[in-house]
Amino acid sequence: MSFLDLDRLTNEDELIRRNIHRFAEEILRPLSIKADRMEPRDRIALGSPLYDAIKEMKKMELHKIHLPKERGGLELTNLQRYIIDEELGWASLGFATLIGVDAIPFTIAALFGSERVRDELVKPWLEDTEGKYIGCWGVTEPEHGSDYILAFRDKDVGSFGKGNVIIEHDGDEWVINGQKSAWVSAAPICTHMGLHAQLKDGKSLRDGAFVITPLNLRGVRKGEPVDMLGNRDCPQGPVYFDNVHVPDDYVIVQPPFYEVFSDQLLNLTSVNMGAYSVGLARAAFEEALRYAKTRVQGGKSLIEHKNIKLRMYEMFERVETARYYVRRAMDYVYTKFFIEQSFATPPRYARAAQIYAKKIAFEVAHDALQVFGAYGLSREFIIEKLFRDARALLIEDGTVETLSLDAADDIIQNYGL
Repeated sequence: MSFLDLDRLTNEDELIRRNIHRFAEEILRPLSIKADRMEPRDRIALGSPLYDAIKEMKKMELHKIHLPKERGGLELTNLQRYIIDEELGWASLGFATLIGVDAIPFTIAALFGSERVRDELVKPWLEDTEGKYIGCWGVTEPEHGSDYILAFRDKDVGSFGKGNVIIEHDGDEWVINGQKSAWVSAAPICTHMGLHAQLKDGKSLRDGAFVITPLNLRGVRKGEPVDMLGNRDCPQGPVYFDNVHVPDDYVIVQPPFYEVFSDQLLNLTSVNMGAYSVGLARAAFEEALRYAKTRVQGGKSLIEHKNIKLRMYEMFERVETARYYVRRAMDYVYTKFFIEQSFATPPRYARAAQIYAKKIAFEVAHDALQVFGAYGLSREFIIEKLFRDARALLIEDGTVETLSLDAADDIIQNYGL
C-alpha cells in the first residue's frame, strides 16, 4: 500500500488489505466508472456493470463482513472490517454503499429474526454469489428525509407529521401502504427492503416497525431511477406499497424496542459511512499526488511548487486524522453492539465519525480537483467523479447538518460536566 499506517497491523491484516485493494483497483473501480457514465435506465438493466460488481463482491463474501461468525458471518476483527470498508470507498462510493445497504435487512434478520425467517431469507442470502438476493434500507419518504434521524431524540417529534408509509396488523399478517422516497439507495435493483414504517395508530415516527419486505410481493411497485449528480453507481429510486401483505414474523422490530433499535442501527451505518468517506478522500489525495508528480507547469513539475506541496500535506493530514478517528469509533460501536450486545451506545461518537469524514472527503476532493485545474473538470481523470461523489456524501445517509444536530442533542443532554 502507498500510505503509512500508524496501527501495528498483523500479517493477516496486511494480507486482507492487499487482497481487497487489488480487487478494488482491478475489478470494482473500472466497473464503477462504466456504471457512472451510463443513463439511469441502462444502469439498472440486465447486463449492467452494477450486477457484475455485486456478483464479484458477493463471491468475495463482502456482504457477510458485518455479521459475527456464529450468525454466518466472517471471523474478522473490527480493524479488518474497517480496512475492507476503506478500500471499498477508495474503489467506488456507490459500490461500497450498495454492499453496505445490501447487508442491512438480512443482517438484522440474522440477529433478531425467527428461525423461519433465517431459513427463508438469511440462509440463501449468505450463500448467494450471483446477486439473486440484494437488500436495501428503506428509510426516507417524500415528506421525511433527514428528520427521520432527529425523530428519536427531538422533543418536538410530534410536529414532524405522520409517516408516509403506514403498517397495520391484520390477523397473522401485516399490511403496508405508502411510498418511500426517490432517495432509497439500491431500491431500483434490490429484491428485499429493510423497511421503516409507522404503525397506523402510532403518534409519531418513533412509533414504527422494521420490516423485511420482499419487493416481488403483490402491491409493490418501483419508480424510475433518479439521474443523480454523484454516487451514480448506487442507483436510487422510489418504492410504492399498495396493500402489501407480509407474514407476522417478517416484522422484526416493534415498539418499545423500535426507538432504541433505530438509533443503534444508525450508529452502525454511521461508522461504515465514515470509513467509505475516508476511502474516497484517500483516493482523491492519491490521484492529486500522482498527477502533481507528472504534470509540468512553469518549467517544473507541479509538486515542486511550494503551494502544491502545502496543499498535498494538508490533504494528507485530513485523510490521516479522519482515518484514525473513524477506526476508533467503528471499534467502539461494533464492540458495544456485537460483543457486549449493548443497546445504549451513545450516538455522538458514531455521528461524529460520519460527519467529520464526509466533510474531509469533500474538502480533499475539492483541493485535489484544484490541483488538476481544468483537467479535473473532464472525464479524462477520475477526480471528476470523486468530486461529484464527495458532494453527494454531504447529503447521503442524512445531511451533515442533521447528523450534527442529532449528535448535539446527545452531547447537551448526556455530556457530564
